[in-house]
Amino acid sequence: MTLGMDTGLKGRTAVVPGATSGLGLAVARSLAAEGANVVLGGRRGELVREEAAKLPAAVGVEVDLTDPTATDTLVGAAEEHFGPVDVLVLNGGGPPPGVAVDFTPEQLADAVSLLVQPHQRLVRAVLPGMRERGFGRIVAIGSSGVQAPIDRLVASNAGRAALAGYLKTLATEVAADGVTVNMVLPGRIATDRVGVLDRANAERSGKSEEEVREQAKAAIPARRYGTPEEFAAVVTFLASAAASYVTGEQVRCDGGMVRTH
Repeated sequence: MTLGMDTGLKGRTAVVPGATSGLGLAVARSLAAEGANVVLGGRRGELVREEAAKLPAAVGVEVDLTDPTATDTLVGAAEEHFGPVDVLVLNGGGPPPGVAVDFTPEQLADAVSLLVQPHQRLVRAVLPGMRERGFGRIVAIGSSGVQAPIDRLVASNAGRAALAGYLKTLATEVAADGVTVNMVLPGRIATDRVGVLDRANAERSGKSEEEVREQAKAAIPARRYGTPEEFAAVVTFLASAAASYVTGEQVRCDGGMVRTH
């Protein structure tokens, strides 16, 4: 899906972790369609290389973001193949479901280790160059739980909210340098991750997966799940030259699901 505007992404270098499937892969494909050179990261090495091979100018890198060396691996691959990183997409897997009354300090530390620290390491690696060149786009794939905490996802709610606080603070500090920092919050997008959550809800409630999905759709004004391509288009716009005056924002892509302002 191309945006039909001059995004200014042609020849830019983008890094997209968590790009073997779901939202990350959709974003990598969308950026590539706009002419960006894309480094795809993922734990499934063979798969991430296969997906990269399908794109015009891309390389796939096997990395586990929880490994502190992953930052050097991803950024190094970008610089080796294409040049300095212009667009950084923050994306990775989510923690398992759980309830707040059982949430332990150890689980909170795990959530931060998964959802905050890897992304901060990536930001710190590419930010100085972005500021020096006067252009940079940092776009985080978050969750609607940042604005409206989701039942039984306490680790995700807590970790992603911490990341959101860090990024909002960062946005104010680097805006004058031509670097924008935003977060896109998906609602129920038709990905494998949402499928896992739907199955867990079905098992817990004794309902069929189809009943769970229909109930979820009924709570969405659009009456459907979104597609990864629809979500990726929002990320791509925020990564574009056209979005140069949009920063520090949490943009929802949820079909109207979250009712807060």
